[in-house]
Amino acid sequence: MKTRAILLAAGQGTRLRPHTDDRPKCLVELLGRPLLDYQLATLTAAGIDDITIVTGYRADRIEALGRPTAHNPQFERTNMVASLMCARDRLDGTADALIAYTDIVYERRVVEALLATAAPFATTVDLSWKTLWTARQEDPLRDAETLKFGKGGTIRELGKKPTSLADIEGQYMGLIKLSAAFAPAVVAAYDALDPAGPYDGKDRDNMYMTSFLQRLIDDGRPLLGVPIRGGWLEVDTVDDLALYHRLHAQGELATLWDARA
Repeated sequence: MKTRAILLAAGQGTRLRPHTDDRPKCLVELLGRPLLDYQLATLTAAGIDDITIVTGYRADRIEALGRPTAHNPQFERTNMVASLMCARDRLDGTADALIAYTDIVYERRVVEALLATAAPFATTVDLSWKTLWTARQEDPLRDAETLKFGKGGTIRELGKKPTSLADIEGQYMGLIKLSAAFAPAVVAAYDALDPAGPYDGKDRDNMYMTSFLQRLIDDGRPLLGVPIRGGWLEVDTVDDLALYHRLHAQGELATLWDARA
């Protein structure tokens, strides 16, 4: 089955200011190259050339690339799930879908591990997450989220605030695969949600992606956690950016993520 990608790039990335003053988060440069450029190259190398980018803040900068886009006109007051639903026509059951955040970069092996699973609903899980989180901050619990496995490698909980390292059996990365047959059910599940919520304290327009995934899990839709070890970065803050450039200068960045892989 053919796979298409949906890249969620509507956000501004306020924690990356001033780098995002004139561009969306996905066009911030890492080692002289936009984050989005790394993703497009990796997806193409993995055999995915049907790629739609969901735009919002400074959509003109992304539209100038000449790639297929979908636009979230309410990007200033909505969150990631609402952006995904702006590309619901790409979840019509005619192809598998790979959904990706655009403040991440990852090696080809990460994508290939996700594509290789036969599960209709899956997401990559970094079992070696502590290496990256410890490099990024003194307390790895501060910005990490819970992830707990259930039976058969499925995920029973994710996206909550951890109280200890025992609550984190791996880290959700922001890469999700939906089979062609399952994708329309995800759209239907979203449409059936009460717009007022609450979903972890948010209404439907502002719910976190992890809250939506948890809702699907709780409704009896098993989410497979595809285990990987390293091979990716999250670029969420100016401190992240400075850290990765410093590690690159020291010749150490490839231990976390290899830009050539």
